Amino acid sequence: MADEAELREQLVEAFEGADYPVSNQMDLVPALPNGPATSFESGDLSFTAMELGTTASSHQDFPYEDVDTLVDDVIEGLKAEGEL
Repeated sequence: MADEAELREQLVEAFEGADYPVSNQMDLVPALPNGPATSFESGDLSFTAMELGTTASSHQDFPYEDVDTLVDDVIEGLKAEGEL
């Protein structure tokens, strides 16, 4: 089972370097250490940033002014999609 706190920490670390405000998913790519192939893992849950963009896109509300609001929506999107 995935640990939400662990996943949140990974997401914040990956996205905190973006140049906020961000107006779309492509604004986040330069901040990712391995671009769209950046991976996130917790327990039995594993996905790349590209997969995350597809899964959570309908739950994101751009623009984002800060990393915490972005990550909150990503986590809620993962929950809504039954991934977390």
